[in-house]
Amino acid sequence: MGSAVGAVGGDSGMVRLKPGRDARARAGHPWVYEGEISRIRSNPPDGSIVAVCAASGAFIGRGYINRASQITVRILTWKDEPVDDEWFARRLRDAFGYRDLVAPNARSCRMVHSEGDGLPGLIVDRYEGCLVFQFLTLGMDLRKDALVRTSLELAGLEDAYERSDVRSREYEGLGQRSGFLSAPFDASSVQIRENGYALDVDVAGGQKTGHFLDQRENRAALAPYCRGARVLDCFCHTGAFAIHAAGFGAREVLGVDISEQALVTARRNAALNRLDEVCTFRAGNVFDTLRQMADDAAARRAREGQFDMVILDPPAFTKSRATVESAARGYKEINLRAAMLLPEGGFLVTSSCSHHVDEPTFVAIVESALADAGRRARLVEARTQAKDHPVMAGVPETRYLKFLVFRMM
Repeated sequence: MGSAVGAVGGDSGMVRLKPGRDARARAGHPWVYEGEISRIRSNPPDGSIVAVCAASGAFIGRGYINRASQITVRILTWKDEPVDDEWFARRLRDAFGYRDLVAPNARSCRMVHSEGDGLPGLIVDRYEGCLVFQFLTLGMDLRKDALVRTSLELAGLEDAYERSDVRSREYEGLGQRSGFLSAPFDASSVQIRENGYALDVDVAGGQKTGHFLDQRENRAALAPYCRGARVLDCFCHTGAFAIHAAGFGAREVLGVDISEQALVTARRNAALNRLDEVCTFRAGNVFDTLRQMADDAAARRAREGQFDMVILDPPAFTKSRATVESAARGYKEINLRAAMLLPEGGFLVTSSCSHHVDEPTFVAIVESALADAGRRARLVEARTQAKDHPVMAGVPETRYLKFLVFRMM
């Protein structure tokens, strides 16, 4: 976080927006696209701090610049204040303090959620005694050492690991990277507790930073619906939903995922919680599995249903607006097949983490699937990501997770 990247002292340059293209930035959205910029003064180094101004020259905010990215500037503050070492330390203190408020007893949660905490391009997840970092943008990557040091001091921890092995870094002109940011520790097996259940997390090789922390509150919300149920957990990954369902009193849980490696951990997690007699896991393509199960149910004309609850927690089916239509077909397919497996009174638990598919669109997709399956259902709950993944007002991209619970009629 030194003056070489413009983090200390004055701005290294100024970005002036085109006439009529400043409303979004003024309203608090942090992204300034290349096409919104009319002029960049003083040739600032990429990654450095620049002032962002309206066409009139009026100050809007300050952020870091990267000409290699379509999002050329990410605004950090709308105040006329220096963005220096102390500024970043204050933002981190605020982010960590927010978790003390919304997740006071969680030793495993998201500590920094990028734009949701006013630190675009930075993810920090805590798993018990270690912090896992993702530096998604050049502006944050250049400040890595100080951000890691300050975060560890705030958490009172020593172990840190980097999971910047994400494709989005390539849009910033950066390569993918992962590895220890501290002395080595066993990063392949970190045991956490979530809602009272033990879960083994591979922070070195698991998906994202090792675990899907954003579903923590949604998993807890299923407690009233699981007693005595037969549960099918689709895209089960390492079994977190399955473990919760079994712990909440389900009599049988079947988890399905395409990854054999993830299922090894899922079985280990079931054993950790002494739920391995309730939980079984099967490797397979969820689309094929659901289609076969639904066809079998239709052939038998089974009215009682094969399961009392079907959980759908797929990966993002789209990461761009160009593929939303294809994603919608995928979401409709799995929800239609799942609905055919449920009896009256059964629960369809379905989610989407694609921010390009907003909640009204996702609800409409599921409702269309229910109609095509000839089923009616009550919407019991409509939820979003856990509170440690905050949604920033005026930044719809930060509200990405949709989580719906339907009860069949």
